[in-house]
Amino acid sequence: MRLKYLFLTIAFLSGVVVSTSAQTTSSIKSYTQAVPGSNQTYAMVAIPGGTYLMGSPATEKGRNADEGPQHKVQIEPFYMGKYEVTWDLYDLFAFTNMEKEMAAKYTESDANLAKTDATTRPSPPYVDMSFGMGRAGYPAINMTQYAAIKFCAWLYAKTGVFYRLPTEAEWEYACRANTTTPYSFGADVKQLGEYAVFTGNSDGGYKKVGTKKPNPFGLYDMHGNVMEWTKDQYVEDYYQQVASGKVKEAYAPTTTLYPNSVRGGSWDDEAIVLRSAARTPSAPAWKVLDPQSPKSDWWLTSASFVGFRLVRPAKAPSEEEIKAYYGIKPIKDY
Repeated sequence: MRLKYLFLTIAFLSGVVVSTSAQTTSSIKSYTQAVPGSNQTYAMVAIPGGTYLMGSPATEKGRNADEGPQHKVQIEPFYMGKYEVTWDLYDLFAFTNMEKEMAAKYTESDANLAKTDATTRPSPPYVDMSFGMGRAGYPAINMTQYAAIKFCAWLYAKTGVFYRLPTEAEWEYACRANTTTPYSFGADVKQLGEYAVFTGNSDGGYKKVGTKKPNPFGLYDMHGNVMEWTKDQYVEDYYQQVASGKVKEAYAPTTTLYPNSVRGGSWDDEAIVLRSAARTPSAPAWKVLDPQSPKSDWWLTSASFVGFRLVRPAKAPSEEEIKAYYGIKPIKDY
């Protein structure tokens, strides 16, 4: 009983609109996360746990060697962002003044604002990181994996709810949504335009989130619009290591700046890159326009095709695990 009331109290204080059954891993419910001191919300979709074959079969058109061998993966229940994180929300984190203006308008307490003021924030970008493609309702782009993780830390400080990046395994599981075909809607690439923004229909830029059809789990833009950061280091032969028993971790921890794994393909990619199993490694070229030395820990400057969405595990991690995840240090890029 105490735990039930504790959960309700945390949910109320953090602005979470959620059923009490969402605390259990067997029956979790989708909900909307309100961000205190602002008019922003973020919809989270309940993803049931299960087992699936990660990777692609050797017969799949456009398949790369790093997608195999297919191997069975057990996924615990979790919540995933219905949409990619938009500039509307990311700007509150990236620009302190914007958060203060919102807080004044929506009467956030001084204590809560002081807490989030202490959160590590991005350095100011030297150009408009949307590159004129659109801001309100459009996916935030050009942030590093480190910046995406620190955004999660900021949101935790605001709401008291733990959010993080998805693992590659979680991302593919959510993208597939119980399907085994190259795309969550099937194998007919002629249908891709109904579900994704890619080179065939993007007109040279990203689009507002949620303009295409969702996948069977109710997630939008898992194929295309912008690629999405995962929690993983990109290891080309990781699936082989898993299949052989050399590694047993649920994800590949980040130990070097490059490459890390992004998923889903983007407005600037061909159809084969948007497949559920397709993997893309990050690269130094994504910062090629950055004039700073050392280059920014926060901004990519040359990756207008990269964004992210959030995950929340149904089973909350310990406080020590939360601190370890949010307390990461940037790997310097000289």
